[in-house]
Amino acid sequence: MEGISEWDGRVAVVTGGASGIGRGISDALTQAGATVVVADRDVAALERVRADGYTGIETDVTDAKSVEDLATQVFADYGRVDLLVNNAGVGPKGLTVDLTLEDWRWVLEVNLMGVIHGIHAFLPRLIANPDGAWIVNTASMSRFFTPPGYAPYVASKAAVEGLSLTLAGELAAAKHDVGVTVLHPGAVRTNIKDSLRNRPAGAGGALVDFDIAQKIQDEDLWIEPAEAGAIVLRAIAAGDPYAFTHPGMVGDVEASFSAVRATMTKYA
Repeated sequence: MEGISEWDGRVAVVTGGASGIGRGISDALTQAGATVVVADRDVAALERVRADGYTGIETDVTDAKSVEDLATQVFADYGRVDLLVNNAGVGPKGLTVDLTLEDWRWVLEVNLMGVIHGIHAFLPRLIANPDGAWIVNTASMSRFFTPPGYAPYVASKAAVEGLSLTLAGELAAAKHDVGVTVLHPGAVRTNIKDSLRNRPAGAGGALVDFDIAQKIQDEDLWIEPAEAGAIVLRAIAAGDPYAFTHPGMVGDVEASFSAVRATMTKYA
């Protein structure tokens, strides 16, 4: 469907928007003329974005009521939302054999249920927007090459992609003027390496924070959040179903699908 390229007078909500990719998207939208509401649970980061002129609303995406309250407040204050970016996410590390069920629940509640809560709270209002609207859901390039030690993260991000594509198909079939883009970031300089700072106290478990920069040491592979933000706006303008921050990783995607093709055709 036709994308959105003009942002003057439009309102965007970005979860996890006070830092990292979310902040990059927020800044890109602001520079394009949109009014951006930043939703985040990191109080210190919210204070920083408020100091920069943003409306910042403390929101816990794992709590459906918190997200519903966010939607209610934004529509009360602005009367509309044109773009919802479900970006809040965590990415700690832990071997599957060592993980507790609480480890699984926490990652899935943030990365997957956070997206579901956003869609549940905002979708009817987005559909009612007479000027059309858009949803961006943040997944991950890890969905294509599944790094060891990140089973909950990869599972949640693969689910976000499946949810996004299904939702896009439903909206198109119903002829609703709401587009969906799934964002697959690669190596972006964010603070996801400090994910556990936002885990409820006393949760325990086997998850640990891991700085992926220790694994990806090639400086040329890393991009800044601002670049990711520009890529997202470009994808929305073009009406693209996907946004990729690292097109150079196409070989990883091709390898993934080559394995699928080889198995599907093996006994054909």
